[in-house]
Amino acid sequence: MGVEEIQATENNVVVVVMVPFPAQGHLNQLLHLSRLISSYNIPVHYVATTTHTRQAKLRIQGWDPLSPDSQLIHFHEFPTPDFQSPPPNPNASTKFPAHLQPSFDAALLLREPVAAVISELSLSARRLVVVYDSIFPSVIQDIASIPNGEAYSFHSVSTFCISSYYWDMVGKPVGMDDDIDKHIPHGGILTTMTSEMRELVNSQHEYRKYSSGALFNTCRAIEAPFLDVLAKVNDKQWPIGPFNPVELCKNSKKQGYNHLDWLDNQAPNSVIYVSFGTTTTLTNEQIHAIAVGLENSGQKFIWVLRDADKGDIFVGDTRVCELPEGYEERITLKGQGIILRGWAPQLEILAHVSTGGFMSHCGWNSCMESMSMGVPMATWPMHSDQPHNALLITKVLKVGVVVKDWAHRDELVESLTVKKAVKELMASKEGEGLRRRVVELGTAIRRSVAEGGDTHKEFDGFIAHICR
Repeated sequence: MGVEEIQATENNVVVVVMVPFPAQGHLNQLLHLSRLISSYNIPVHYVATTTHTRQAKLRIQGWDPLSPDSQLIHFHEFPTPDFQSPPPNPNASTKFPAHLQPSFDAALLLREPVAAVISELSLSARRLVVVYDSIFPSVIQDIASIPNGEAYSFHSVSTFCISSYYWDMVGKPVGMDDDIDKHIPHGGILTTMTSEMRELVNSQHEYRKYSSGALFNTCRAIEAPFLDVLAKVNDKQWPIGPFNPVELCKNSKKQGYNHLDWLDNQAPNSVIYVSFGTTTTLTNEQIHAIAVGLENSGQKFIWVLRDADKGDIFVGDTRVCELPEGYEERITLKGQGIILRGWAPQLEILAHVSTGGFMSHCGWNSCMESMSMGVPMATWPMHSDQPHNALLITKVLKVGVVVKDWAHRDELVESLTVKKAVKELMASKEGEGLRRRVVELGTAIRRSVAEGGDTHKEFDGFIAHICR
């Protein structure tokens, strides 16, 4: 549907435009947010390349962006700029997905199409609201020339991560152990990235002035002390997470996912889910160690074993990760586990009663989904904000165990370490305590998004603000 048709069929008093960064964890969060904002009867326009829009719609979980309930969400798809993206390199010196850098750089070329969309939509709106990923504000800089336009930056990481930059300036969060910040990567999140990504982030500094406030995929039930720190820096902020659905329909299972049937036949809290996200590539040696550790733990498991996303997930071949000879057949035969080679419905797996743990890279999406479903974590951070998130999970909230500490990021994790972490999480008194705490946290999160809860009030407040 073109802009003119939309304008003709809707009374666009307030219109929201979403501009996501082209990586799965970012596309996903702003598409979930689109659903939430459109539930207030506000039209939302999701602007991205054709490839990344297709990717976002294909992988979204818990709801259908093409259903009649989602008719207020409109997609504006633009040709993907030409870029040469190399395959993921499992032997790279850093786990940051350097192979995606060309697609990240190409995303900056969206400025012109974004400007065209917001210019046209502003003609029929009393207020044009742009929500953009804070990584690349230069793309929405033309909002400054829209008289009835304003922009809000969306931060895709934890406020624990963001607030740590300000602790020396405005004071540490109330109640935080003094030694926790000793574990934070020296120099902050930028030191966990490549020099090319740091250059992109730094090049955006001058465009941050276009933000009229900040949105976070979190809530006070999880991060109240860190939100209080950020409030001292910017009082225009709205913690309106989790964005992902916290209650899934009984019949929401997608066709073709036989492992959900397998989960139905397992005991409650008996299965550990293992997945390292869409940007992680592991060496064959590390994959072998994980395989042996999982098997020797004696615990049931579902392992998503896939290579990192390419710049365009729809073209070219994907590396098939190697397992020890006969491994897959053996663990299948004895009913211990399942290996998934493709995209997996993570939200549905975490929501399943049989899932009792999650070994994760600690991307913020995964952390929020795990906590909202009441599942404790075994943390294995790879890059970016993930070391901060792992600290939040294990040291602050105390709802997880450590598999790999960031200080040992360059070392191989031996199979014995994997086995030990799995057994601690899934079959120990300590693990039972973690599970009780995260179930309580999940209950608090669901209470937060319910009517009258903190998140619900924050969301109402944000909607009232943009509709003022």
